[in-house]
Amino acid sequence: MTLKYYHAEPLANSLKSMIPLKEKGLEYESHYVDLHQFEQHSDWFVAINPEGQVPVLDHDGTIITHTTVINEYLEDAFPNDQPESGPLRPRDPVGAARMRYWNKFVDEQVMNFVSMHGWHRLIRVVTQSIEDDKFEELMSHIPLPDQQKKWRTARSGFSEADLANATEKIVYALDKIEAHLDDTAYLAGDAYTLADINFYSHCGLMVNRMFPDLGVDEKYPNLVRWRETISDRPAVQEALKAEDRTKPGLRTWSGDGRE
Repeated sequence: MTLKYYHAEPLANSLKSMIPLKEKGLEYESHYVDLHQFEQHSDWFVAINPEGQVPVLDHDGTIITHTTVINEYLEDAFPNDQPESGPLRPRDPVGAARMRYWNKFVDEQVMNFVSMHGWHRLIRVVTQSIEDDKFEELMSHIPLPDQQKKWRTARSGFSEADLANATEKIVYALDKIEAHLDDTAYLAGDAYTLADINFYSHCGLMVNRMFPDLGVDEKYPNLVRWRETISDRPAVQEALKAEDRTKPGLRTWSGDGRE
């Protein structure tokens, strides 16, 4: 059995599927894809994933893409490789449904809005350092039209109205999860699941440094308690040590949500 994991720095989507690999103690080949050098759009990588996006799991030649799918695949393919706390997807129908509800919420109502701020602050700096002709050449290699549009928007900067809307969505998510954690230790119930990994990777880990004005540590005690519980897990700490070639001056604003 050979597992290969193609990923970027341990944030957002790349972190989201790296944590389950670590939690399960699965041996895998780590392949870093340098997004700042546009390796995700290079011929060798598009041959692996025609969408030109990370992360990608290669399991004995079977290619699995998109983090929510990858994480459920790992639960199906390796049901007996579980952390001490139990399966990362509840085995009872109600628990599994709750986990999927929160995964859907994060995927549709959180990820893209955090991503917008990350792209506006980080990717804009990267793209504005590229000459026009070179930038157009790079854009020609992006397989997905929506991704081309996102790169172009990041280069010019997202509108203040769009950024304000994204912030409102993030605050709504924080308020919703803070209230939910009044009654439960984790998002799907008493057990740590893929839903916790999802929200932690996209928002819980980085919201303080991306949005200091929100005063998360003061306003959201349940979220802080939950965040620290996740951060203390050995597998999470190991995942956060993964390779990161982001320039130090840009790491404060890292937080893109590329799949």
